[in-house]
Amino acid sequence: MALNETADSAIDPTHHADHLSQAALLEPVNGHDTAPLDPGLDHARLDLVALLERLTIDHEGTHETAVKGLYVHRIVQCGGPSHGIQTPALGLIAQGSKRIMVGDELYVYDPMHYLVTSVDLPVMGQVTGATEDKPYLGLRLDMDVEEISALIRDENLPPPTHTDASRGLYVNRLGTPMLDAVLRLLRLMDTPEDIPILAPMIKREILYRLLMNGSGARLRQIALQDSQTQRIAKAIMMLRQNFDQPLRVESIARDVHMSVSSLHHHFKAVTAMSPLQYQKQLRLQEARRLMLIDMTDAATAAHRVGYESASQFSREYSRLFGAPPLRDTRRWRDSAGA
Repeated sequence: MALNETADSAIDPTHHADHLSQAALLEPVNGHDTAPLDPGLDHARLDLVALLERLTIDHEGTHETAVKGLYVHRIVQCGGPSHGIQTPALGLIAQGSKRIMVGDELYVYDPMHYLVTSVDLPVMGQVTGATEDKPYLGLRLDMDVEEISALIRDENLPPPTHTDASRGLYVNRLGTPMLDAVLRLLRLMDTPEDIPILAPMIKREILYRLLMNGSGARLRQIALQDSQTQRIAKAIMMLRQNFDQPLRVESIARDVHMSVSSLHHHFKAVTAMSPLQYQKQLRLQEARRLMLIDMTDAATAAHRVGYESASQFSREYSRLFGAPPLRDTRRWRDSAGA
């Protein structure tokens, strides 16, 4: 999977990771509110199901819409977990549910909740509850940090409520105002001539709802100049650009104006993993993409992503993807051929 893809952009039906299945037996870290949906919200959700059903009826998988940065999903068969990079985005489900693992933390969201990612995170995701008769239906709206920055500079924006602004991914309870704005954005597909004018206005409204709802302070942090979260976002960008090079934490810390200990502390607070663990996931995901898409052999892929030891590469690959490189790629190709 390419390093700029999100976990929602593909579901690999051949991979089964035991540690995600075991993690699902634990209490989700996001702590869902289990109160029932109010009637108005449930009615709007049914409208969302009908709209996404119509927009995706001839397209299984993930497809970009005429609105820039807006993608719709239709999945009819639950596969094993897929690995990818979750970029800053809003994820919303109309039908079905999804589990996301970041580091060792498990997040679950469904039609009652939405997912927000504020920084680039290597994640493992798995769709649940999808069938031919009742497919998984959802959407992803990519978020632009510059647009968030412009919004938080608006003097009319109410001040944020105090909340933990650490983790770069969170799940919140869905509200009617948010869902109403999402529905209006999707309905622009029926009047494409309105998209250039109305889509930016509706996307701004959605960002406003995200900033004002629950853990919105986490989203503000990514756009605040010199905030710890923004510095970690810069460190993440440096890691992604140089993932195949030896890790030099001291150099990264200096470039983002943090001490090494502070970088380690805040990096783990935002990403749920250390810089080394983050780099390792980037390397292994790119190696897998090289073998599956570019038909590169394991030794060459390992070398290209920065591994000097083939045995270390094989061990870490097996730990992440559940099988050694050769077996994993053969299984995937056999499934694709079938």
